[in-house]
Amino acid sequence: MTEPRDPAIRVTAMPRDANAYGDIFGGWLVSIMDNGAGLVAALRAKGRAVTISIDGMQFLEPVKVGDEVSVYCTIEHVGRTSMRIDVEAWRRPRHSADAVKVTEAKFTFVAVDDDGRPRPVDA
Repeated sequence: MTEPRDPAIRVTAMPRDANAYGDIFGGWLVSIMDNGAGLVAALRAKGRAVTISIDGMQFLEPVKVGDEVSVYCTIEHVGRTSMRIDVEAWRRPRHSADAVKVTEAKFTFVAVDDDGRPRPVDA
């Protein structure tokens, strides 16, 4: 499959992120996806944005040690204080040109002020 576009973030899965069988922990992958979506949300909000929900995640393929993981983010909706971002994670084995989607989820972020209170995204 062909990866969609430029990634929000790209990392290599390392041994410290894996179980005894060489599969990467799902929590590590969620963290990388949240990091990528957070970068996109903060850029759109022109400031701090916090994750309030993650919906619809299903793991389709395992990620292995050494795989390159790319996270792609698309802002689907912008409300007054919140943003919903579609986040896809793809893996590419270290010595291959072929990438495979491993999971996708909807991340919702809220723009917040310095005190952590919701503020308009377009403030």
